[in-house]
Amino acid sequence: MSTADKARNKAEETKGKIKETAGEATGDEELQAEGEADQAKGNVKQAGEKIKDVFKD
Repeated sequence: MSTADKARNKAEETKGKIKETAGEATGDEELQAEGEADQAKGNVKQAGEKIKDVFKD
């Protein structure tokens, strides 16, 4: 997994956490759900990259 991919995926997770927290604080369920989805997307991408690394070695 390249460092750039790791950073991009982590940034997506972080962005999602910020959105989720903002949604909770303001009562905006749509923003909260969008944040949760962003986090899940980042997590899936991280898992895919880890699987690639396993087969690459």
